[in-house]
Amino acid sequence: MKILIQNGRVIDPASGFDQTCDIALAAGRIVAIGRVAPDFAPFRTIDATGCLVLPGLVDLAARLREPGHEHEGMLESEMAAAVAGGVTSLVCPPDTDPVLDEPGLVEMLKFRAEKLHQARLFPLGALTRGLAGEVLTEMAELTESGCVGFGQAEVPLSSTQVLQRALQYAATFGYTVWLRPQELHLGRGVAASGALATRLGLSGVPVAAETIALHTIFELLKTTGARVHLCRLSSAAGVELVRRAKADGLQVTCDISINTLHLTENDIGFFDSRARLSPPLRQQRDRDALRAALLDGTVDALVSDHTPVDEDAKTLPFAEAEPGATGLELLLSLALKWSQDSGVPLARALAVVTSAPAQVLGSALGTLQASVGRLVEGGVGDVCIVDPRAAWTVQDAALRSQGKHTPFTGYELPGRVRHTLVAGRVAFERG
Repeated sequence: MKILIQNGRVIDPASGFDQTCDIALAAGRIVAIGRVAPDFAPFRTIDATGCLVLPGLVDLAARLREPGHEHEGMLESEMAAAVAGGVTSLVCPPDTDPVLDEPGLVEMLKFRAEKLHQARLFPLGALTRGLAGEVLTEMAELTESGCVGFGQAEVPLSSTQVLQRALQYAATFGYTVWLRPQELHLGRGVAASGALATRLGLSGVPVAAETIALHTIFELLKTTGARVHLCRLSSAAGVELVRRAKADGLQVTCDISINTLHLTENDIGFFDSRARLSPPLRQQRDRDALRAALLDGTVDALVSDHTPVDEDAKTLPFAEAEPGATGLELLLSLALKWSQDSGVPLARALAVVTSAPAQVLGSALGTLQASVGRLVEGGVGDVCIVDPRAAWTVQDAALRSQGKHTPFTGYELPGRVRHTLVAGRVAFERG
């Protein structure tokens, strides 16, 4: 299908391109940006006057809840939520049921996703069988089946020796290990340690739970030479350790979630289970440090940390409620809100949800490496068209995700996605 997008403000954060012009797409790829051939005969023309024309968003943390948790989310609902939010590529962690530790499971998940013709799915394989932290998975076979990296999701490794062996193996073959830094025993609380948790009577997770894990990871990286992506940092101290590790030349990238970018522990309010998240929301000084690190590039990417949770698991006392919140449809708007509230250049706010997360994936993208998260002639036709002047209010019932719980309910956010194109095909169109 040939599609012509006219009169939009085309922004490619990777190259710095920012110009009002046309984009032509054919056979799933971008064939022209700016000067469109006079003989180009589009099947469809989209008027993007007043809109931003962006690369499709790349989300490095989105649980789709299939297989095994279909009562909380299904591929159909969560992929629909992704394209409604302008997300055209997403990474899902391996903590499904069964765990993504066998090639057949990965291939089946990718096949199911491809049949929907919506967002591109890039699974993470389990680092250890069953996420039990004892026996390493067959990483080579999982890579062949489509995994872009290996991790433990929310299950910390209890054995440093197993982690060392995993990093050694991954370094040998150039795989990336994805880890959320959390010490097993200190990380068992439900809120950030501090005066608020004490006052509410909630078990605390100290900053040391993150920093101890980071120290361990960085010491092992020095001896193994492995590449690690750190998932969802939450503290000022953790960010500073990452900054030093990067300065020392370690192969480290990291991300933070939309929740920790905007919220603090005070958003728990009177035990609001929508703010029951993992990692827990911390103090304002931590949020400010995370924002500064995202701006200066210490933090590479912003993620939705999309985790749909059903009604029964959320309408429980705070400490018993299942952690998680929906986020795919909020990622772009919350990036734009960060730009508006903090005076962050628009190009930087867009880069952390497009080109920067694509760079984290790097060579794992294969032939897509040169064009995912970018607008480039000859590249894949993954495009998001957003009206930056259209404000919208987050309403649970209006979310396409099967998970309706988010701490941003009632927030007025900037930017409304009008169209999302995946491989040159209109995957979402706002009526």
